[in-house]
Parts: sequence; structure tokens; C-alpha cells
Amino acid sequence: MKLTCINCPMGCTITVTKTKEGYKFSGNNCARGEAFARDELTAPKRMVTALIHTDRGVTSVKTDKPIDKKLIFKLLAEIDKIHLKNAKMGQIVIKNALNTGVNVVVTKSI
Repeated sequence: MKLTCINCPMGCTITVTKTKEGYKFSGNNCARGEAFARDELTAPKRMVTALIHTDRGVTSVKTDKPIDKKLIFKLLAEIDKIHLKNAKMGQIVIKNALNTGVNVVVTKSI
């Protein structure tokens, strides 16, 4: 199996081979690539970015940590319900989103 690492702009193509002991990884230029591939096989996660509405227009939000890939659309549905009067960069708009320990924070004041 081949995976493209998304941890940095290099985009290494990592080849994953199943062995008796587990997995063997090759093609990654750093340890982060192997960690990415291992996570991608067992529990893929992603950072989530979105837009929210405020009284002054729209602004961007993001998760402060990666969230389980299976929960992305549920989280986006929760984010879509938010409407703020004002938004300040760093403001937490959803604390402990979907009981994951991940917060959704404003990335640009408006």
C-alpha cells in the first residue's frame, strides 16, 4: 500500500508492507512520516477548518488538534449551528467538541 504523507510540504510517498510483526514503512524522509502512516492505518485524524457566521460577516475557525476522520461531518454540522455577535482570534467556540478533547477556535478576529 502507498500513502502520501501530509505532515509537511515534502509529501513523501510511503510504502507500507504488512509483516508478521506488524508493518514496515519505507520512502519517508523523517520519523513523522512513519508516525503519519501508522496513524493513517489505525486511526486516521485530520485538522478541521471551517467558516462561521457573525453579525459582522464570516470568519474562520479550526480545531486545535486533529480529530478522528469519522467525526468530521458531525463536527461540521455543529460548527454550522454557530452564530456569534463578535469573534476574537483564539476564542473557543466549541469546547471539547463531540467529547473528543478537541476545541474549535476562531482564527481571525472580526
